[in-house]
Amino acid sequence: MKSKYVILASALLISVATFAQKDQIKAAEKALKGGNSQEAATILQGAESLITNATDAEKAQFFFVKGNALLDLANKNVDTNTNLSLAAKAYQDLIAVEQTSGKVKYSTQAATSITQIKFKLINSAIADSKIEKHSDSAKKLYDAYLLDKKDTLNLYYAASTYVNAKEYDSALKLYEELKNLNYSGKGTSYFAVNKLSSEEDVFATAQERDRMVKLGTHEKPRTEAIPSKRGEIYKNMALILVQNGKTEEAKKAIAEARVANPDDTSLILTEANLYLETKDFDTYKKLISEVLEKNPNDADLVFNLGVISTTANNTVEAEKYYKRAIEIKPDYVNAYLNLAILKLDADKKLFEEMNKLGNSEKDNKRYLVLKKQREAVFMDALPYLEKASELDPSNNEVKATLLNVYGALEMTEKKKALKAKM
Repeated sequence: MKSKYVILASALLISVATFAQKDQIKAAEKALKGGNSQEAATILQGAESLITNATDAEKAQFFFVKGNALLDLANKNVDTNTNLSLAAKAYQDLIAVEQTSGKVKYSTQAATSITQIKFKLINSAIADSKIEKHSDSAKKLYDAYLLDKKDTLNLYYAASTYVNAKEYDSALKLYEELKNLNYSGKGTSYFAVNKLSSEEDVFATAQERDRMVKLGTHEKPRTEAIPSKRGEIYKNMALILVQNGKTEEAKKAIAEARVANPDDTSLILTEANLYLETKDFDTYKKLISEVLEKNPNDADLVFNLGVISTTANNTVEAEKYYKRAIEIKPDYVNAYLNLAILKLDADKKLFEEMNKLGNSEKDNKRYLVLKKQREAVFMDALPYLEKASELDPSNNEVKATLLNVYGALEMTEKKKALKAKM
């Protein structure tokens, strides 16, 4: 008989706890409506331990009020990052409860709030990057990805930002995740200006963006095509692995990527770079030839081959590729500029030797020889610099270099005319 009383007492305790929890939720709602989100959050914190015994409807209500209270605190700049994260978790718990119960009451509102939190995280991450708080920025971008895993662009940006933060192990972990998703990033991005922040927000789909424009929260929608990022992803993976002494793993990762994406030439370039880094020039040349066979008239690709050849100190090959890029695309500014730099690079040794000369007759004769050689170098670079300046008149670095060349060649009138334009 005594055990029955124990069971009855337990039932009464649960009943009392349930009533207490309902009262706490109502009290939290009242505090929130009165603008006191901190009080609401504190009240709900006291009811947290009782939530496991609540009905699905009560759990959903609890998580909804909790999410709203925490989001309001974040909007008031109270421990913003922590409260945004906790609010998102509360809304996700709410959606999970209603999905299990099959009764939807708050999920639609919760989903809208999660989207709001996602964009707050992204905008905050952008602000952090501008002041070089790259580690904080990367974490926020990854949190934004976890809120909406369909928007894999945030995962890519999180990985890249960890690279900027020099947190290479964290970056590698996210690159591995991108690799497993076979992410390329190729496609289309959808933007619209947030009326409150005046910043551009990026959307995963045109429908999502257009919905926000119709709601009146955003304006000035635009669309942008995005090229494949696989090459960059695997290049960074490879560099991190090589840095960690895992060269073979790096080669394996790129080889696997190429099997999965045989038509992605950026991956071949990445592999070529890797073999260049490891001084395997035979494999490097073989891969370069493979790239050219696939896209002989791709100016950007040919230009990149020039850059890789420059890195390998193969100036003859580099010049060939830069000239070929110009042949394909006559207004290719960077190709003209890189050709000029390639030519001017020969001046360093000449200038150093001239500075070491003394005043003897022999040294004076050598000085005149070197001076003529320098003049030949400058004359060789001049047409490429002039063309680069003509195509990009706002580039002050090109103008500054051109002024130096005019000065070295004693082209006084040209120097004056260019200086007047600066």
